[in-house]
Amino acid sequence: MDLALAPETLARWQFGITTVYHFLFVPLTISLATLVAGLQTAWVRTNNEKYLRATKFWGKLFLINIAMGVVTGILQEFQFGMNWSDYSRFVGDIFGAPLAFEALIAFFFESTFIGLWIFGWDKLPQKLHLATIWMVAIGTILSAYFILAANSWMQHPVGYRINEEAGRAELTDFWHVLTQNTAVAQFFHTISAAFLVGGAFMVGIAAYHLMRGQHIRVMRTSLRLGLVTIVISGLAVAISGDRLGKIMYEQQPMKMAAAEALWETEGPAPFSIFAIGDVDKGHNRVAIELPGLLSFLAHDNFHEEVPGINDTNEALKKKFDDQFALGDYRPNIPVAYWGFRWMIGFGAVSIAIGAIGLWLTRRKFWLSERLRTGEDDVPRLAVTKDGELNPGLTKWYWRFAFLTLAFPLIANSWGWIFTEMGRQPWVVYGVLPTSSAVSPSVSQGEVLTSMIIYTLLYAALAVVEVKLLAKYVKAGPPELTDDDLNPPTKIGGNDRDSDRPMAFSY
Repeated sequence: MDLALAPETLARWQFGITTVYHFLFVPLTISLATLVAGLQTAWVRTNNEKYLRATKFWGKLFLINIAMGVVTGILQEFQFGMNWSDYSRFVGDIFGAPLAFEALIAFFFESTFIGLWIFGWDKLPQKLHLATIWMVAIGTILSAYFILAANSWMQHPVGYRINEEAGRAELTDFWHVLTQNTAVAQFFHTISAAFLVGGAFMVGIAAYHLMRGQHIRVMRTSLRLGLVTIVISGLAVAISGDRLGKIMYEQQPMKMAAAEALWETEGPAPFSIFAIGDVDKGHNRVAIELPGLLSFLAHDNFHEEVPGINDTNEALKKKFDDQFALGDYRPNIPVAYWGFRWMIGFGAVSIAIGAIGLWLTRRKFWLSERLRTGEDDVPRLAVTKDGELNPGLTKWYWRFAFLTLAFPLIANSWGWIFTEMGRQPWVVYGVLPTSSAVSPSVSQGEVLTSMIIYTLLYAALAVVEVKLLAKYVKAGPPELTDDDLNPPTKIGGNDRDSDRPMAFSY
């Protein structure tokens, strides 16, 4: 049988396709929940209508996204039993614990309060209704933590023992699983990246409207919020990424070496900017490098050596071949190398666009244009020193800001591809090879059939998602009604509308 069509390979492709697709919705859900809660808080505190219109606009996009995320996320659990039954049997006692907490605490917590938020606009007092969206935001973050704790255990298994008689891993310290340094570092890095996605999403859509001179007050506020979010989260991504990289080096040295296409042990070790390697011969044919930088990223100094792919592979053979006999412990080097660069590259561009936008939209420029024209709402990003418009710069930034909407999503996706494929050939690092985790009774045809069906289904859902988002993005923020501006003062609504049925208030 051709290895490219082996059930294990097909199962990995299916899991990769469905997981990356699902993860497109996750960071946007996490960040938009908090950003919408912040906008609604501003409305409650100031009673300024622009914040309420922004809350309703971004809230609707958030609901579309979270609905699609729930639908695509359900399949992830099914796949463990469908294609990875040996994995489920071996680590179910451990992996199932954080997933159960995620479902029973975070997901139900999140689902309950999102229902109250959706239908409670005309039934709950203003501050109580505000509390429901903050509960949703907390729920999304809790949900992310439990999922990331489960994934971190696969990267660095702790708090368990192997029951040789039962042939499975058993949980011995759940608290250790939840609080190990891998889980904490990965959580902060992932949450920071999620807010980078949300900030860019807000900036891109606000730029779309401002470029057309539409909904200026709401979109200018949204633009500034998005830009601030990008800059702050970008700094957090860089700091948490540095910490996570050092942990990765300690726990998975092969992943670090693969990320840099570092074939031979070097000290000081260079950071690769561009490389074309020969995997079979174990060296780079072309390499452009920054001397010593990889040593700094791994050790906080520019001199210590970093083990290369070849030496690390030999060390892993000596350590594990008697038990697993895998023979080769290298991941897919090109995917690890380029995935790491796509992650950093698209993320860095997003942060740069946020920083430039924050400078261009500083108060000095807004005031200069307002005084020149006598208008309070002018959709301009920049003016010259003489107070004249700079249309070239303005138009360029609007368009680029709109395109940047997708950049953090690309960075997030490649980050997860690198994280998971860089761990190979392990599904649980050092404990369970991927080849031993696949369902033994699932045939090539069965996996291929399900992969095609799910891929086509997800493609159809993508069309639905894009059309829904495009429809409501183009429509812009809703106009407010008297009911919107006069929220209930008690649970159940005001006396005049106490008999009105609950409604989807958007």
